[in-house]
Formats: sequence, structure tokens, C-alpha cells
Amino acid sequence: MAEADTTREWARHWQCAELPDLDLLRARYVRHTFPRHSHEGYVIAAVTSGVEDVGLPGGSLRAGPGTVIMINPEVPHTARAGAAEGWVYATLYPSARVIDGIAADTTGLRGTVRFAEAGVRDPHTARLITEVHRAAEEGNALAADSVLRVLVAGLLDRHGRVPQTRVSHSAGARDAARARAVLEERMERPPTLEALAAELGTSPFALLRAFKKRYGMPPHTWLTDARVRRARRMLDAGSAPADAAVAVGFTDQPHLNRHFTRIVGVPPGAYRRERARTYKTAGDPRP
Repeated sequence: MAEADTTREWARHWQCAELPDLDLLRARYVRHTFPRHSHEGYVIAAVTSGVEDVGLPGGSLRAGPGTVIMINPEVPHTARAGAAEGWVYATLYPSARVIDGIAADTTGLRGTVRFAEAGVRDPHTARLITEVHRAAEEGNALAADSVLRVLVAGLLDRHGRVPQTRVSHSAGARDAARARAVLEERMERPPTLEALAAELGTSPFALLRAFKKRYGMPPHTWLTDARVRRARRMLDAGSAPADAAVAVGFTDQPHLNRHFTRIVGVPPGAYRRERARTYKTAGDPRP
């Protein structure tokens, strides 16, 4: 009898044509590690086997089977295997529009909704997350959308909140925001930390501390994450990976491949093929 391959990794990152505000990832990772990054929308994941270690600003989360992981937008985090066999999970990436809409329809929460816990033991909701995947893969968008709304409404009822908005007016916070704007504008050819600090009238170390305090990661790590986000948007629009790599400031396509795969979980070529399949199903003319 052949032994099972305990090191094989696989992943599918895709969209259901009828649910454009929802990305899906189903994967098994063993050696793969996700570097510190964040998402524009939410992450709702169910670990189905193995163990995932998630690094969050408040500490680490060890997630085994039946654990539901909830990560709010723009929260920096890492992920890696917490056991020798790695982990298998089903992940939903709903946009803020989806979550806010469900909150307004089913709860008393209004405004920017956040999950108060990053991980909970909830086998029932974990099963619902896998049901969303199953329905979407079968082309049953009605079932996928219905189950998604039921599970999100339940999570919001038990763990949702609207945090008090705290806007920092310190010089460091202002410098961090200005630095982010500069990096966004000059993504292809960003300044050095020293040049950026001089332009903003501060010191390199002061800017480094302020940026990390506000965004949870140093400027160079944030820039890599931002480049991958922009490259994803270009791939969504039909750009070739090589063109996207140059446009966002990576040296070449292998450079994009490396960072894209580490952050998104699949190579840009596989990501674009799944997007093209989605557009074809929806009758979209994009390649």
C-alpha cells in the first residue's frame, strides 16, 4: 500500500462569478509561510485538519480543526504550519461592503463593523464555511450566498462590535500617513527611508517607529504588500503577470511570483487563470 504524501501542498484561490465581492481560498500548506501582510476586506476561515499558527498584533493564535478565524480589514498578520502535517482550511474573503450590509440587515450594528475575537472554537460555523465553498464549486450561487449570510450574521451576533474611532493627531501619526501616501504614489520607484524622512522633515528612526506603530509593519514590508494588492487588481483587469510586475515596481516577473505566492497563497499565473475562468462564466469579455 502506498504511503500518503504528507508534504504535498495544494491551493485554489478563486471567485464565484455571481458573488464578485467574495474571494475563496481552499488549501493545504505544509512548508508555506505567509509573511506579515493585511487585507482590504475580512478573512473568515475554517481549519479542517492540522494546525495553523496565526501571528496577530495581540499575540499568536493556534487554530486546529473546528476553529473559525476572523481577521478584520488592515490587521497585519502572519501564518504558518503549527504541526508537521501542516494545515488544511477553507477561507472566505468578503469585502467590507458584504459584511456591513449583512450587519445592517440582521443586527443593530452600524458603521465600521469589527470582530472582537480573532479565533473561536465553533465547529458548526466551520462546517457552514465549507458549505459555502462546496456550493460555489457546484455553481450553486444561491446556496453559497444564503449560507454565507447565515454564518456571517451568526458571527456578528456573537462576536461583532463597532469600535470607538480613535484618530491620532500626533506628529508621528501624521508623518506615517504622509509616508504611506508617498509610497502609494511612487510605488514603482520609492525613495529610501532616509530620503523619505528628509522629505517629511523627520528622522529615519522616528519615521520607522511611527509607521510601524500605525500600520503594524515597517515601510518596506507595507510596500511589498501594497505592490501585491495592486498587482492583484491588475490581474483582475486582465493584465499579464509580467506587465503587472513592472507596473508595481518589482524587478521582474519572478520577483512578483515570489512575493505574490507568499502573500496570496497561489502564484500569479494560477490566480489569473482562475479569474479568467470566472469572467468567462459570467460572460465578461476580459481575457
